Amino acid sequence: MKTVIVTGATGNMGQAVVKKLLAEGFSVIGTVDPQEKEKTVIENSKFEQIQVDLKNEAATHKFVADVLAKYQQIDAAVLTVGGFAMGKITDTSTSDIAQQYQLNFETAYNIAKPVFAQMMEQKSGRIFMIGSRPGLNVATGKGMVGYSLAKSLIFRLAEIMNEEAKGTNVVTSVIVPSTIDTAPNRNAMPDADFDTWVKPEAIANVIHFYCTEDAAAIREPVIKIYNNA
Repeated sequence: MKTVIVTGATGNMGQAVVKKLLAEGFSVIGTVDPQEKEKTVIENSKFEQIQVDLKNEAATHKFVADVLAKYQQIDAAVLTVGGFAMGKITDTSTSDIAQQYQLNFETAYNIAKPVFAQMMEQKSGRIFMIGSRPGLNVATGKGMVGYSLAKSLIFRLAEIMNEEAKGTNVVTSVIVPSTIDTAPNRNAMPDADFDTWVKPEAIANVIHFYCTEDAAAIREPVIKIYNNA
């Protein structure tokens, strides 16, 4: 049975990934922000929900060590934690950028580092980080400076990790969704064509495929899931 870590398990994407992987027979450990401790993702014997502040490097490393002590290996990690903020250059302070950096980059790096180290020892494993169109294409990043800068680092990190992992079966991919079809997004953009958006379940299906043996030979660093948006 494969063991997978899913960060942000209470989020729309995180919940969809957890449910898909459980349905496919994976053992899933989902992280939950300590402030959401009362929120339960799903009741399943193969699912373990753990509170951890991913902005805390030491606490995150201990979490990974605890997972390894119990499960011995980590076959995949899906890092969905992040956050969005608008802001033009003239409206964005360095503290605004630092906040987006911590929320979108540090929360990924803090867990990717020890997971990557373990996978290098195993010589196998899949890490999925969540990028964004503004982080990938600067032309779409105006008006969201801090967010775009923070997300752009995710792509560079994945490239570095893949360079270090050459010759192994350790692969880091960046999932790049277009607008995700969630209740908050629908409420924020009620006049949009929801049919063109990407459903969290579609993203979960893609991630599951990349975790299977059918995708073992694929070395794709950027996975665009745009639908028609």
